[in-house]
Amino acid sequence: MKTRRLTMAQATIEFLKQQYVERDGQEVPFFAGIFGIFGHGNVAGLGEALEQSRETFRYYQARNEQAMVHVASAFAKRQNRLRTFACTTSIGPGATNLVTGAATATINRLPVLLLPGDIFATRLVAPVLQQLERGDSQDASVNDCFKPVSRYWDRINRPEQIITALPAAMRVLTSPADTGAVTIALPQDVQAEAIDYPAHFLEKRIYHIPRTRPDTVLLRRAAEWISASTKPLLICGGGVLYSEAWEALDQFARQTGIPVVETQAGKGALPWDHPQCLGPVGSNGGLGANILAREADLIVVVGSRLSDFTTASKTAFQNPQVRFIGLNVAEFDAYKHAALPLVCDARVGLEELGQALKEKGYQVPRSYRERTATLRDQWNAEVDRVRHLNNKPIISQGEVIGIVNDAASPEDMVVCAAGGLPGDLLKLWRTSRPNGYHLEYGYSCMGYEIAGGLGAKMAAPEHEVYVMVGDGSYLMLAGEIATSVQEGYKLTIVLLDNHGFACINRLSAMCGGQNTFNDFRFRNKRSGQLDGKVLPIDYAANAASLGAHVIKAKGRKELEQALEEAKTIGRTTVIVIEVDGSVGVPGYESWWDVPVAEVSESANVQKARKEYLSHKAKERWFV
Repeated sequence: MKTRRLTMAQATIEFLKQQYVERDGQEVPFFAGIFGIFGHGNVAGLGEALEQSRETFRYYQARNEQAMVHVASAFAKRQNRLRTFACTTSIGPGATNLVTGAATATINRLPVLLLPGDIFATRLVAPVLQQLERGDSQDASVNDCFKPVSRYWDRINRPEQIITALPAAMRVLTSPADTGAVTIALPQDVQAEAIDYPAHFLEKRIYHIPRTRPDTVLLRRAAEWISASTKPLLICGGGVLYSEAWEALDQFARQTGIPVVETQAGKGALPWDHPQCLGPVGSNGGLGANILAREADLIVVVGSRLSDFTTASKTAFQNPQVRFIGLNVAEFDAYKHAALPLVCDARVGLEELGQALKEKGYQVPRSYRERTATLRDQWNAEVDRVRHLNNKPIISQGEVIGIVNDAASPEDMVVCAAGGLPGDLLKLWRTSRPNGYHLEYGYSCMGYEIAGGLGAKMAAPEHEVYVMVGDGSYLMLAGEIATSVQEGYKLTIVLLDNHGFACINRLSAMCGGQNTFNDFRFRNKRSGQLDGKVLPIDYAANAASLGAHVIKAKGRKELEQALEEAKTIGRTTVIVIEVDGSVGVPGYESWWDVPVAEVSESANVQKARKEYLSHKAKERWFV
C-alpha cells in the first residue's frame, strides 16, 4: 500500500483539497478555501500545513471568528449548499467565538466545517493557556460547547483518527437533509504529529448529491388530496432554492393555479410579479397571503421547516378541515403539522406531483384564481404605498427599502439578518430572480449582515451585493468591512441609524413596556435611566477607519444620489442614513407569540395581556 508521511494537519488540508461534489452532471470543488485566525492552538499545526499548500488551497484572513463562519454560511447559501469554506481558530476564546456561527449554520441547514484547536491530547502539559479545567473530568474542553450546535462533532486524539473522521464529516456536509455545522476539534499536539497515511485517503473524492424521488403511493395520495381541495395554498421555503427548483415551481403554479406564498428562505423562487405569487405569509406576511392561509383547506409545504414566523405561532391556518402535505428532503420537516410526508428533492417532487395532477386534469376553481389575482393586486398596491410614505422630517425604514430596491438591478442581491429590517424586507423588497434575496432568519443573528454580504459576494462576485443593516447589528460585528476591502470584494452597505434597537423597542411597547432599555442614550444622572441625550456615535468615521468609502445621506433625494455614487466606487461603500424608528410596517392580520406578563402593576401591560390572550386562543395543535 502506498503511503505519504504527513502531519495530521498536513493530511487534513490535503484531504480537503480533494473533495468534490456533483449534481446534475456539474462537478465543483466543495471547499473554496479556509478562513482562519491563528493562535498557539493552530499556528504551528494547521498554520504550517496551510503555508505548505498556499498555492493550492486559499487562506483568507478574518477579523472575528464568529464572522468568518457567517461568511462561510452565506457563501454556502448562495452556492445552493454545493460549496463552502472551512474555518480554523486557536483554542480558548477563538474557538468559543465560533459557537454562535455554528448555531446559525446548523439552524439554517448550511454546511460549514469548523476546525478549532484543542488542548493537548497527552494531557502532560496541562493546564495550558486558555484551557478550561473541570474537577469531574479531564476529557473536556471548551470545544464540547459545539456538540448541541453541530450536526457532526469529533475530537482527534490520534493522527490516524482523521482517516475515518473526515469522510464521516463529508457525509454530513454534503447531505441535503442533515447538513449544518461540522466541528472537528484538533488538539494542538496531535496536529503536529506525523504518520504514514494511505495514499488513497488523499485522492480525489466526488460526492453525488442525489435528487430523491417521492414514494409513489404517497405521491398518488397527495395528488388525490390536492384534487379534492378547493382552496389549496403552497408555501415556498428555502429548499426550493437549494434544489434549484424555481422552474418546476413556476410550471406547477401556472398549471394548477395554486397560489404560492413565501418564507424568508424561499423568497425569490418566483418573481414578485408572478401571477400566482402572493408574497410573504405569517407574522411578517402580507395581507393577501395571510387571508388565503387563514381560509385554506390544504397547505402544500415545499422545502420549509415551518418556523413560528411562517405559521404566525400556529395561528395562520384557521380552516377546521385544513390538511398539510409536507414535501421536503428532510424527513423530520416533511412530517411537521401531521402532514402527509413526501420525502424527496423539491425539484423532482414538484415535477412528479405536477405530472400526477396534470393526468387528473386538476386546476383550482376559476373563482379561486380570480380571488388570488384580486388579493395580489391589492397587496402590490399596499407595498407601493408603504414604499412611498414621504415620511417627514426623517425618512422611514420602508421608504429606504424601496429606494435601495429601485436602485438595484434585477440580478443584484440584498443581504440582511436581524432586527426590524427582515420583516420589512420580506414584505417590501421585490426580487425578480432566484438568489436575489438573502436573509438569515433561522437564527436571526445580529452581526451576520456584513459578514454574510461578504460571503454572498465571494460566491457571486459578478453581482452587486447590497447589505442593509441597523445600527445595533453594525456595532456588534462590523470588522469584516476590512476583510472585504483587503480581498477586493466590494459591498454596498446601507446603514440605518435609528439610535437603538428600534425593533425590540416597538416589541416592548406592544407588550406594554414603557422603558428606554433599547435606546442608545446617555444615562441620566438624575433619573438613573437611559433617557439622556442620544449617543453621538459617528458610524461614518468608524466605517471609514476600516477602509470603506463613506457617504452620508439625508432624505430620499440624497439617498438616491448616494446609491448612484456607490455604483462608481471600486471598493466597499457604506451609506449612513438616519431613519425614523417609530414608523413601522403594518402587521396585516397576523401575530407572533411573545408572552406578556400575567401579573403587573402597569395598566399598559394589563391591557397588552388581554390582547395577548385573545390572540393566543387562536393557536392550534396539528396532530
